[in-house]
Order: sequence, then C-alpha cells, then structure tokens
Amino acid sequence: MHETVLKPIKRSGLRHFFAREFYTCKRRIIWLVGNTRFAQSVSLRQLPYVVFEHKSVVMRPLKDVDMQLQRNKKVNLSIAIKPIHQIVIAPGETFSLWKLVGRPRSSKGYLEGLTLSRGQISTGVGGGLCQLGNLLFWIFMNSPLSIVERHRHSYDVFPDINRKVPFGAGATLVYNYIDLQVKNNTEQQYQILLWLDDEYLHGSLLCESPLLKEYRIEEKYHFFRQESWGGYSRHNQIARIETDLQTQVETETFWVENHALLMYRPFLNTTN
Repeated sequence: MHETVLKPIKRSGLRHFFAREFYTCKRRIIWLVGNTRFAQSVSLRQLPYVVFEHKSVVMRPLKDVDMQLQRNKKVNLSIAIKPIHQIVIAPGETFSLWKLVGRPRSSKGYLEGLTLSRGQISTGVGGGLCQLGNLLFWIFMNSPLSIVERHRHSYDVFPDINRKVPFGAGATLVYNYIDLQVKNNTEQQYQILLWLDDEYLHGSLLCESPLLKEYRIEEKYHFFRQESWGGYSRHNQIARIETDLQTQVETETFWVENHALLMYRPFLNTTN
C-alpha cells in the first residue's frame, strides 16, 4: 500500500458549485431510470434479534469550534434519522441514505452545522450528518449486508482522542451523489433503529433469526507519512473477519483501504 496523496488543488467556488449540481442531477436520473429496488418500508414491529449496536458522542467539544454548531448538529441528526428509523431492508433491496433522507434544507428544519469542504472547516445547512454516515457504516461492516457504495473521508480532521473505531471506519456524505448504500443479499429481513439521547447517537441493526456467523473488524498496515510536497498523510486497510459459529472457521475479507490528508501535525517520537 504505497498510494501517494497529492497536494490538494484549489478550485473556484463556482466550479465546485456547478460540479456538485451536475452530479446531483445525474444521481437523480439514476434513481428514476435505474432498476435498483430501494428499501422504503417502515415497520413498527421490531425484528427480534440484534445483529450489532453502536453509539457515538454527539456533543463533542472541539478546539476553536463554537458549541452552538454541535447543538445544531444534534437538531440536524434528529431530523435525518426519522425517515431511516425502523426501515426494513428486505432480501434483494438496497438501503440508500440519501434516497430516504432527501436534501437537507432549512425549510425542513435543518440548521447551520459543521462541514468540511475542500480541506476547509466551514458551516452549512445540515452540517454534521457525516456522524450518521460513520455510525451506519460501522454497523453495516459488522453485519452480513453488502456494501454497495461508500466514500472514504479525504481528510483526517482531528487527532485520535477516545476513538472507539479504527481510523477510516466511517463514510463521508454529500447530497446526493456521495451516498452510503448497502444491499441485502441474504434471505432474511434486516431493520435499522436510530435514536438520540442527551449524549449519544444510537444505532442498532436487527434481523429475523439468529445469525450463524460472528463478525469483527481489524485494522491493518496503519501508518503516517510525510508527502514530498510537505503535508502529512495517514493510511490503513480494514479487514472483516467472519467466524462460523458451528465450525469456528474464520474467513478474512479485505474491506476498505483508506488514504487521507491530515489537518493536524501527527505525533512524532523524539526519543533516541
């Protein structure tokens, strides 16, 4: 794994706007004319077996970041999880985050939240929804569902402080062409539950019957590197280990590879 991370190219805001709208329209056309069967059914009856659960801190104090943006993020998350909560993914169906959530607009109640665009921390309506993408991707990785679309983060924004999952075990989101999608290639239904409390965003994946396999995630080949142009980058691979509960046979599958620019200076060991 020797991929070089190139120095970011600064492009005009106008070019960025038109490119974003082009890809947004392209995705809408794919939704209209494609033959993908998207999950859209909600069931108030919860499926009986828990596949995997996870939670992540919402109100996280960040250096030089107004806590009001964190409070706004919580509002944004509360709106975005409503059309996903209790959604059922039937056999053959594909879950698409943006197909369910739709475009974040102020008219829907979304507020200004923290965003990352072209390597710059900024604000935007609906900011903070990447936390939802990160949580769902981590849950899906620990399940039999097949990842159809996931986009890695191009930047590692903050140093590891109380990180609960490996670097790169998340998914970035931009409406609607940078999506998170999984397909149910199994023979049973799965259901997503999402909720917020005072501190955490919670997520749970349920299914109809007990699984015959267990899943765990391992990080491999993790390292930092200084690029030739002076910036620092971070790299790793993530593998999923499946354990057959009857035979105890383990199968390792390469899952994702991550390459990101650092927006902080990595710790350098200065001891001799």
